[in-house]
Amino acid sequence: MITLGIEGTAHTLGVGIVGPGNKVLADVRRTYVPKAGIHPREAAQFMGDNFGEAVSSALSSAGVAFKDVGLVSFSQGPGLGPCLRTVATGARALSLHHRIPLLGVNHCVAHIEVGRVFCGLRDPLVLYVSGGNTQVLMLRGRRYRIFGETLDIGVGNMLDKFGRETGLVHPAGPKIEALAREGKNYVELPYAVKGTDLSFSGILTAAVNCFSSGGHSLEDVCFSLQETSFSMLAEVSERALAHLKAKEVLLTGGVGNNSRLQDMLTEMCREHGARFGVPKGYCSDNGVMIAVLGALMHGAGVRQGIEDTIVRQKFRTDAVDISWDPWA
Repeated sequence: MITLGIEGTAHTLGVGIVGPGNKVLADVRRTYVPKAGIHPREAAQFMGDNFGEAVSSALSSAGVAFKDVGLVSFSQGPGLGPCLRTVATGARALSLHHRIPLLGVNHCVAHIEVGRVFCGLRDPLVLYVSGGNTQVLMLRGRRYRIFGETLDIGVGNMLDKFGRETGLVHPAGPKIEALAREGKNYVELPYAVKGTDLSFSGILTAAVNCFSSGGHSLEDVCFSLQETSFSMLAEVSERALAHLKAKEVLLTGGVGNNSRLQDMLTEMCREHGARFGVPKGYCSDNGVMIAVLGALMHGAGVRQGIEDTIVRQKFRTDAVDISWDPWA
C-alpha cells in the first residue's frame, strides 16, 4: 500500500509518501522561517499557502497519482492549534474528494516509530528531544511510558530562545552547534536534573546573562550551553537505561540532529553494551514519519471516521495505544 503522510505541527509543512516495506518515495518539506518566535497564525497561513504545491510536488516526485494512494495520514497533535487545523482540513479534503481512508496520528509517536523502523530497533529506550518536547520513554504495556521529561520547556525551545536573545537567526540549533565547535572555555551553568526529569529555564537565563554581560564570547557560551544541557540529557537517559535494563537506545526529534549529542549517547551506549540508533535525515519534522506511522496503524486495523480526526493540541505521547508491531 502507498501512504501519503502530511506533517504540520509547528514550522514545517511536510508531505511524505512511502510504499510497501516503508520505502520512501517522496519527502517534500516547506519550512516557515519567522523573524522572531513562531507566530501560530502566520505559520498556519504559510502551510495553507503551500499545501497544494507541496502535495503535488510529492506526488510528482514519487511518480504516483491519487488513484495509487491507499491511505492519507496527518499529524493530529500535539502542536500549534492553527497549524494543526490547517493541515487537518487539507487532509480531510483530500480524503473525501479522492475517497481515500484517513488517519490522524500522534506527532511524537511518529518521531519514535520512524526511528524504530529505519534504525531496525525492536525495543529501545527513547530520548525524544525537539522544540516542544523532551522525554525519556520506553514501550511498556502497549503504551510509550514516560520515565522522565522536562518540567518546563523543551531543550529545542531553550536553544531557540537563546538564539533569539543573542541574535542568531531561526532555527538556532545548527548555528549554536557550529559556534560551540569554536568554543574553548567552559562557563559554569545551572545543571538541573531531578531524578529522570529535567529543567531548562534556569540554564537559559544564565547562558543569556553570561553573554549579555560581555564577559564571555558567544562561542564559549554556546559550547558550555551544549555541554551542560546535553550532559543532563545523557544522565537521565543513562539512569533510565540502567533501571529498565534496555539493550537499545533511540535518539529522535529535531535536536537529535546535533552531532555532539549523538556522540555523547554513542559513548554512553558503548559503556553499557547497548545498541544506539538515530534516524539520520528524519529527526526533524517530516511527512515521511507521518506516513510510516499511518501505515503501521492501518496495518494493525486502526480505522477512523471523519469525526475521529479532530485535532488534539495537547496529544500526549503516552495517550496512544500501540496496537502494532513493526516487526510482526
